[in-house]
Amino acid sequence: MHHRKVGIRAKELHTGFSDKLTPLQPLDLSTCNSVQELVAAMGKTAFGARTVGEAADLLYDMTMDKDCFVVGTVSGAMTIAKMGLLICDMIDKEMINALVSTGALMAHGFNESRGAAHFKYDPSMSDEELFEKGYDRVYDSLELEKSLDDTGKIVREVLEKESPTEPLSSVRFHELLGKWLVDNTKGRGILKSAYLKKIPVYVPAFTDSELGIDVGVYNRKRILQGKKPFVVDAMQDLTHFTDLMAKQKKIGIFTIGGGVPRNWAQQLGPYLEFMENDMGIKGAFKRYHYALRICPEPTHWGGLSGATYTEGVSWGKFVPRNEGGRQVEVYADATIAWPLILKAVMERMEKK
Repeated sequence: MHHRKVGIRAKELHTGFSDKLTPLQPLDLSTCNSVQELVAAMGKTAFGARTVGEAADLLYDMTMDKDCFVVGTVSGAMTIAKMGLLICDMIDKEMINALVSTGALMAHGFNESRGAAHFKYDPSMSDEELFEKGYDRVYDSLELEKSLDDTGKIVREVLEKESPTEPLSSVRFHELLGKWLVDNTKGRGILKSAYLKKIPVYVPAFTDSELGIDVGVYNRKRILQGKKPFVVDAMQDLTHFTDLMAKQKKIGIFTIGGGVPRNWAQQLGPYLEFMENDMGIKGAFKRYHYALRICPEPTHWGGLSGATYTEGVSWGKFVPRNEGGRQVEVYADATIAWPLILKAVMERMEKK
């Protein structure tokens, strides 16, 4: 060891290897012949690139852990941003076993699944002009009012075949739309994949969406006709989700963004803790063992989307790392990082 005097004390200079630290490696693109090799090499560098590589490792291990039930939570405009087939891939390849989403994601995704198009926004068109022409802008993309209206007609068609005597959960509602896609479309779709794989799709803030509005309008028409309206019961979703998760050996969570889907899924730990302590249900308490989040939101805004997993540990939502829990947070635009991470893991799975 080299010794150097620093002030009045000697400082012992370590080599890094002496403390078993992991050395970084230059990113050599000449050695990367696949997305998997690129992402693995990125994981040996620094900054955001390293988290992408670490995220791929965690997603692979979480997927390959047969004892682990994985919940996917997605927020943001991911389907209108054309990321919907990534969710299909994760469902089809059993990388997620339940899905929690915003209603908007499911509405725009349903439009895509039945063959409707989204369009690139032309900045030369003012928002006033877009309104007059029936174009709804989402950042740099456009949804068509006509598409939303057509989906509203399908919602009415689907509900006409159901009885309003029993409360309707968001899980049941999305099963009905998934079945409609199976019966009426040839392409891929999130709700279609979920229906075929029999995984539940929860939308906790159901009324905060076009699909929720469609049900609301349909209900008002039923009332005017003297008919019983449908009741969407959010507590059914919470009970269904809690009972499903409580019986799993191990649980993991894959999150895009934050918002209601993330918090609703993460509140499982505190809920189960209440059940164990207040109701005397022994062994109910459960926390997420694996956790992966892709979201650019920083912590200093104070919002949930930027909340760290360490903060979640304090709430009893995640197994801390010193007890074997694994968490990776990728601070990046999901439309950039998610495809890289997912493709790398899919290639790795195919090799295995």
